[in-house]
Amino acid sequence: MQQVLHTLLLVGPMAFLAGVVDAIAGGGGLILLPAYLAAGLPAHLAVGTNKCTSIAGTTVATARYIRQKKLYWPAALAAAATAFPGSYAGSLLNLYVPDRTMHLVLMVLLPVIGIALAFHPTLGEGGRWQRMPRRRLMAVCMGIGFVLGAYDGFFGPGSGTFMMLCFAALAGFDLVTANGNSKLVNLATNLASVVAFARAGSIWYAAAVPAALCAMAGGWVGSGLALSRGSKVIRPVYYAVLALLLGKVAFDFFGKV
Repeated sequence: MQQVLHTLLLVGPMAFLAGVVDAIAGGGGLILLPAYLAAGLPAHLAVGTNKCTSIAGTTVATARYIRQKKLYWPAALAAAATAFPGSYAGSLLNLYVPDRTMHLVLMVLLPVIGIALAFHPTLGEGGRWQRMPRRRLMAVCMGIGFVLGAYDGFFGPGSGTFMMLCFAALAGFDLVTANGNSKLVNLATNLASVVAFARAGSIWYAAAVPAALCAMAGGWVGSGLALSRGSKVIRPVYYAVLALLLGKVAFDFFGKV
């Protein structure tokens, strides 16, 4: 019991913060997973428990986006359908391509993405998807699902953040709807992960369930901020997540030299 309380004192506030950040711009795992590791959980148990906790916040956020109709079902479902085989393909690719290759790619790519956003202040503020032929829109969304699903299976961190950007930049959704679309896809893929970790016995429910309540509260607060303030709150949080991801990637890369 004492170990559980010690873990929750550290993880609870981080779960709330991760829920807020994830609901706004994705990337909650970049906050919550290190918290579980810092609490002393073994890596495999930390990953499984993190998934179990974070999916609760994602569920609440997704429900709010759906309720406010800030989600385009055909696009989200098309992306979700291809994210599963993409994730499987990415997992297989991970067996043959060194992690350091992805670290190098991301260390170049992340600053470029940040600069592109800075010089494209109107990104995600229009309704370009409504003028796009439906077949093209569905093809783009299926491509987003497959490629980002492969990234999630191969590497993982920031996949929801990248998916939101792709829904905005490539499919032409506003940032709020792009976020809602990505939440549904993330919910579907994360559910599969939770089932897999649960079957493997890699979830510490004594910590995961109470922390999930904190994540749900964070998901409620974060989605409310995103829905009420739109790109004014999404854009700066997105930059913060990109910076956090870049820091993690650089730390992992140079720490293994």
